[in-house]
Amino acid sequence: MLDGKKILVTGGTGAVGEAIVRKLATENATVLFTFRKDRGKAEALSKETGATAYQLDLLDNNAVKNMARDIDEKFGALDGLVNNAGMTRIVPFALMEEADWDELMNANLKTMFLVTHALLRGMIRQKSGVIVNMGSIAGHRLLEVPVHYATAKAGVTGFTISLARELSRYNIRVNEIVPGMLNGGVGKMVPEPEMEQYLAYCQAHRPGETSEVAELVAFLLSDKSGYINAQSINIDGGI
Repeated sequence: MLDGKKILVTGGTGAVGEAIVRKLATENATVLFTFRKDRGKAEALSKETGATAYQLDLLDNNAVKNMARDIDEKFGALDGLVNNAGMTRIVPFALMEEADWDELMNANLKTMFLVTHALLRGMIRQKSGVIVNMGSIAGHRLLEVPVHYATAKAGVTGFTISLARELSRYNIRVNEIVPGMLNGGVGKMVPEPEMEQYLAYCQAHRPGETSEVAELVAFLLSDKSGYINAQSINIDGGI
């Protein structure tokens, strides 16, 4: 399904990122991924999948540009970009400091801007490409989640639809995936009462699996999804 396609996944050593890297590798894509700290995990994932790892802070614009230059020199223009990197912290709004707010906006939105901006020119040159942005049900539903995280993830939707409109002239598609509660990732931080409440309303009556999200990512990166653009696609078990 992805034979020969060159795809970068940000946050490749996180729970969702790791599942995506593994899935894309099984689809015979040329996979690259970023990581920030866990070199041991990154090296093991590279060895297992054949993927190329880049260690950097995605908020360091010079480092991002250097990565983009290296990718262009070694691999050429990318066919796909998965903006998966992100984070959350549980902080009540009344106790939230300006630094807390900025941290979440930077981790979930600024990184997406910097990476996409740096890698987009290659896609524009070849007049093709697919960008998949990782949102969250926190930005779409009335849930008990940190306000700064929900706000940042809601921003992913605006980024997705406006970018899709601007890039349509270059045959570049942009979509957002909106996961619900998952086993792994930020789902590990959800207190048990909130998880039980979620499952009571979820029609699947279970959390999702990171592998299920990875399957959807692979489909959206493939030519089989060529008529899907500017969409926010929920994968939440039915909320």
